[in-house]
Amino acid sequence: MKKTAFALFLAMTACTFAAGASAQYVGPGSSPAAENVRAILARPVDDQHVTLRGKIVRQIRGDQYLFSDGTGEIRVDIDDHLFPHNRPITHNVTVEITGEIDAEPMEPVEIDVKQLRIVE
Repeated sequence: MKKTAFALFLAMTACTFAAGASAQYVGPGSSPAAENVRAILARPVDDQHVTLRGKIVRQIRGDQYLFSDGTGEIRVDIDDHLFPHNRPITHNVTVEITGEIDAEPMEPVEIDVKQLRIVE
């Protein structure tokens, strides 16, 4: 019984590590990286990692904002703790956001921001 449980544990652990490694794969068969908002909106890929530079145009509500990189506008979800505490961000400040595309059926495409950085 212990050997079976241990074998099951090893199999589950291997699957977990394999899933994490495949998420970073960028070779043949992978989704091309989205370079701008226009490309994301034209062909959204759920959970695809993106890094974009642009401006936070306005707050929609709560932690949802409208972001523009000059090619289009997209809704972004930015948790309060990601904003720098030492400098306010206005609609004139250029930022770099890194996150994942959230493309759910029947919902607007948005980016779940994991990191926000002011670009000097």
